[in-house]
Amino acid sequence: MNGLRSAIGFLTILPGAPRSGTVGFASARMWFPVVGLILGGILAALDLLLNSGYPLTDDPGALPPLLSASILAVALIVLTRALHMDGLMDCCDALLGGFDRKRRLEVLRDPHVGAFAVTGIVSLLIVKVAAIAAMPAEGRLWVIVVFRCLSRWAVLIAMELFPYVRSPGIGTPFLERRGRWQMVFALSITLLATLALTGVAGLALMAAASVGAWAIGAWASRLLGGVTGDVYGAAIELAEVLVLILAALLVHGMSDTVLSPILRMDI
Repeated sequence: MNGLRSAIGFLTILPGAPRSGTVGFASARMWFPVVGLILGGILAALDLLLNSGYPLTDDPGALPPLLSASILAVALIVLTRALHMDGLMDCCDALLGGFDRKRRLEVLRDPHVGAFAVTGIVSLLIVKVAAIAAMPAEGRLWVIVVFRCLSRWAVLIAMELFPYVRSPGIGTPFLERRGRWQMVFALSITLLATLALTGVAGLALMAAASVGAWAIGAWASRLLGGVTGDVYGAAIELAEVLVLILAALLVHGMSDTVLSPILRMDI
């Protein structure tokens, strides 16, 4: 299970990474959706704790939606060490502020951040918090569990479809000894979790995450000649915010439980 442990150790602050450097990294990527489910479960538990009156959303013990959503957004950052947000910020500066391939790659390595990075990350956080707050407690619980899984699936699409432009780079160990069975395993886990937790409507969320990761991978490949570890991080963040936006729209446009099939079960 070194692959799972490596995925947990790399993607989160949770303990469990192998002691021997990059051992297990070659098979770690197929476990990315599983790690996303673990993170989602932690966030869902926190959401329930913050809203102790769930599912009675008018309970006086529940926090205001905006405050609750803000705490969840901060928890997202803490649980992942802001790893993916760092990638998004670097991509904002490089892809939006660079003028040629060489300069863009230099900006990606620069530890300093510019106006594009700050603007991009602030905009993303505002939208992410607003989307979470827009969903009622019943409608968002299962989305919170699954959206991290969907974003980790989405980044595998970028890994699979686009060449890696740096050698070596932070993403290099995950690209060694790639096999189709890894993608099949990850896809199976993601599909099962999505259908079980959010029903058929969740397939739209999965599509949104996948298209978002593909889009940023294609854009980066056009400007850089390939993708980097920072692009992978940006793909995860973009996939997450697209899933949350679409989920909020589905909940408000259809019903509170359209993405909550478990709540509709007669048990």
